[in-house]
Amino acid sequence: MSTEENSQGDRLLQLVTFTIAEEEFGMDILKVQEIIRTLEITRVPRAPAFVEGVINLRGKVIPIIDLRRRFGMESKPHDKDTRIIVIEINGMIVGFVVDSVSEVLRIPASTVEPPPSIVSGIDSEYISGVGKLNNRLLIMIDLDKLLSEEEHQHLGEAVVQPA
Repeated sequence: MSTEENSQGDRLLQLVTFTIAEEEFGMDILKVQEIIRTLEITRVPRAPAFVEGVINLRGKVIPIIDLRRRFGMESKPHDKDTRIIVIEINGMIVGFVVDSVSEVLRIPASTVEPPPSIVSGIDSEYISGVGKLNNRLLIMIDLDKLLSEEEHQHLGEAVVQPA
């Protein structure tokens, strides 16, 4: 995670925060390449259920993953707040569809606790911790564990870069 230090000497984590189904999530800002509005998504045959398809972003074909479906939640139609967060994950550029992007935050590393052993609704393997902010909780996503090696390979095969 991207870090700085605050005046108390505590490391500060720099996060992009976003919402999915009324829950607030955060991911390391250094993994985020850009945040874009939704574009026309082309469906890919035989892709995993959580893959919406691919987009052409400035000549690059990028797989698009619906995080709602990835987390086992009901999908919802895109609206004016829907965004695609473009990140690099295990050497591959991928876009994640989220309900909305909230803000960029710097939070002290000391406010982040390991995920509880039982996390309802989301596989805890994707969660690196839970940040406590005043009266809010921020679920920290472990991007490196979001896709299994097999899923990562399958996405790579489904996306053929233009010549």
